[in-house]
Amino acid sequence: MKSTGWKFQGNQGVFSLNMPEHNSYLYFPLVNEAGMMSAITPNLHGEITSSHNTFLMSPVSVEDLHNSKSARNFWVYIDGYGAWSATGNSARQNANRFMQQEEESELEAGFLWHKLKRINRETGLQAEVTSFVPVTDDKIELMKVKLTNTSDQPLKLTPTAAIPLYGRSADDLRDHRHVTSLLHRIFVHRKGIEVQPVLSFDERGHRINQVCYSVLGAEADGAEPAGYDPVLEEFIGEGGALDWPEAVVANKKAGAAAGDTLEGYEAIGALRFHELQLLPGQSRAYVIAMVISEDRIESGRLDETYLSEKSFDDLLKQNENYWNDKLATVSFHTGDQQQDMWMKWVTLQPILRRLYGNSFLPYHDYGRGGRGWRDLWQDCLALMIMEPSEVRYLLLNNYAGVRMDGSNATIIGTKPGEFIADRNNIPRVWMDHGAWPLMTTLLYINQSGDLDFLKQPQTYFRDVFVKRCQEKDSHWLPENGNKLLTVNGRVYEGTILEHILLQNLVPFFNVGEHNNIKLEGADWNDGLDLAPGRGESVAFTAFYASNLMQLADVLLAWQENHGVEFIEIAEEMAVLLDSLTTPASYEDVKGKLELLDRYYESVKVSVTGNKLKLSLADVVQDLKLKAEWIIQHLRRNEWITNEEGYAWFNGYYNNDGERVEGDFPHGVRITLTGQVFAVMGGIADDDQVSRITKAVDRYLKDPNIGYRLNSNFGEIQQNLGRAFGFAFGHKENGAMFSHMSVMYANALYKRGFVQEGYEVLQSIYDLSNDFDRSRMYPGIPEYINEKGRGMYPYLTGSASWLLLTMLTEVFGVKGNLGHLRLEPKLRSSQFGADGNAVVDTRFADQQLQIVYSNPSGLDYGSYGIQSITLNGEKVQLRSITRGAAEVDRYTLSALSMNESHIILVELA
Repeated sequence: MKSTGWKFQGNQGVFSLNMPEHNSYLYFPLVNEAGMMSAITPNLHGEITSSHNTFLMSPVSVEDLHNSKSARNFWVYIDGYGAWSATGNSARQNANRFMQQEEESELEAGFLWHKLKRINRETGLQAEVTSFVPVTDDKIELMKVKLTNTSDQPLKLTPTAAIPLYGRSADDLRDHRHVTSLLHRIFVHRKGIEVQPVLSFDERGHRINQVCYSVLGAEADGAEPAGYDPVLEEFIGEGGALDWPEAVVANKKAGAAAGDTLEGYEAIGALRFHELQLLPGQSRAYVIAMVISEDRIESGRLDETYLSEKSFDDLLKQNENYWNDKLATVSFHTGDQQQDMWMKWVTLQPILRRLYGNSFLPYHDYGRGGRGWRDLWQDCLALMIMEPSEVRYLLLNNYAGVRMDGSNATIIGTKPGEFIADRNNIPRVWMDHGAWPLMTTLLYINQSGDLDFLKQPQTYFRDVFVKRCQEKDSHWLPENGNKLLTVNGRVYEGTILEHILLQNLVPFFNVGEHNNIKLEGADWNDGLDLAPGRGESVAFTAFYASNLMQLADVLLAWQENHGVEFIEIAEEMAVLLDSLTTPASYEDVKGKLELLDRYYESVKVSVTGNKLKLSLADVVQDLKLKAEWIIQHLRRNEWITNEEGYAWFNGYYNNDGERVEGDFPHGVRITLTGQVFAVMGGIADDDQVSRITKAVDRYLKDPNIGYRLNSNFGEIQQNLGRAFGFAFGHKENGAMFSHMSVMYANALYKRGFVQEGYEVLQSIYDLSNDFDRSRMYPGIPEYINEKGRGMYPYLTGSASWLLLTMLTEVFGVKGNLGHLRLEPKLRSSQFGADGNAVVDTRFADQQLQIVYSNPSGLDYGSYGIQSITLNGEKVQLRSITRGAAEVDRYTLSALSMNESHIILVELA
């Protein structure tokens, strides 16, 4: 059956979808800051967890969403009809669906709640099931089931809530699944069922367990259930199943009572409610709570707080207000309201990534919690816009993960600044990791003007691995801690600037035989992981070049604005600023590697703790010298033109030392990544950018899935990476990978190629918004596969980049050393019928509404800034040109707090 797709309702991002069960792989996130993380499908499959080791429901992958029978369920035994599932999870309903005898259903969802409405046509019984995770300090998911008799006859009903209680680590799903059930201790309460395994068996060892998993329930007025079925095998019965359980189908009397304790069985939170007669037009509601607690539950407190219809409704309203207020921080109003609402869901995604990390949703079944190094910095891009108050603290703590050899920790703890030695002592270095911290820090400095952040002290990460994980330090012991020490045994601290210099200078010397930076374990594309010996990433060599140039520029601004003349760095680092000591030949690969090895040896065990005082102007000169050398090297050696006359930058060398891109027997090979950073960082001149866009359109643009990550290489590349083992058009091998596509658009906007950048962004939206192809809820996916399906929704760094691109490039609202710069690059179609394009955002601790007025409907390139007013009054500008203007930070800081201020920008 062809879907009609979801539709937005109103202007708060709420959407609805008829017959949602007609679509596979759909799921929706429910989460809170306390650590409850849930996924819920249109028929209430999914999972509930607070960590890798504490799953209330069984952990699931996407295939489990339709293969498994384990789900949140609410059964109703209807006299004269039999068993019926309010969530659609019964063998009878599944069979009816494929015999064209299905019932009506509708999904409705908003920030962050999920409602399923279903009606049994034969009896007229309607069920409305609402689910959310409240914004409280408890790890709890709530579900309200409202039953309504829409027929003209009374209905005699017996309701039963049934939520399977897995209650242990994801590692136990296959490893000792039965044995770990023997650890279960099941307690029956007046309001529900609680499971507390006595031990946990997982990679941490056999430990005493305190965590409890509970299913509690009550009628709308708080009345307790009539009975309980806590043992799974007894609930389903011999030969039964979760989608046709004997306890419900036979309408058996519940087998347990409050006060019972059972041991050693798989558990289920099956709560039997009182039999009732529902008259025509009458409704009855039930509230179910699924709880993960650090110890035995406080049943009285939980009853009072959650288990009534009034409490549920109040908490649901609080939840809606919380998320709507958070997302109102940034919102866009253009000529396309549908796209504006879609962007609200994109705005949510960076927050979801902070809360879930890269795990705990069905497609993200590979994670064990937390985020990677790259994620820390890219997610902060959006947090600076969405949740700016803690960004400085987060950035400062993140730098504690840098090693003195320029690499960094790769296992990130759950708390800011918590870094862990690599799991199972298997080290890996991604060569791009050193590039991202500066980009994020520069955004922070430009937004805040806080240049003195560069002189903040921070520690360094230390573990057994040295020389960028090429060697182990046999003398290092775990009890030494994870901080770098001086020769005197003191914890060493360097400035944030010192950390930044390290992560960008070390790669400059860490080159392969073609004098580009070594690929090592991989770069941004984790799938390029089979070229650690001779592989090189030309793409990220370009990124590091732009970093060196931008760092030089910000240091000059620090000197001009704050009078900083000198900086201090660890004395061992002097060799990396070679032009200040003994100049190296940058053409000499062997010499660069020897210099780098001397540095590695000097910091292998510890550092002296002595500081070297350097002229800031000399450091700037060294950085610019290195940047210019890379730029000229790439333009001279990596710019390729193929037989068809198209030209672009080569992005990689493989483990045989061979250039990856160009004309090959199987066809043209080109990567999008190889173009993005050359464009974004200014390595490509304007003519080269123009030629790159033509090559990308020729070889990577596909009307069915958008801009591919790479062309079809035609062979498994065992000398480059596992990505090429994936089928072409999937994931890192030729899919539309949103992250790189958005960065490509960002790069084009930065360089003034607005039409081309607009087309890239519009293609991502059009593909994601086309539900009949993408089969996903509103938002941007990690990638779009060969069939056009949106894959890995919600948890993707592309959301941060899209939000950043829309705000700072499309709407042109950005910082310049703390001052507000307005430089719109809006197309004529992005203005509303009233000629306005509006963005709400925070800047200088003020909530601003920035209105671009374009009454003549001019396109980008035809309009310029004519005037700017603030709250109706002309404002003194720091500067103004036809294309951009700046408002002084102090003008904004002087405004009254706790209200929105309007900046009107007249375009003509």
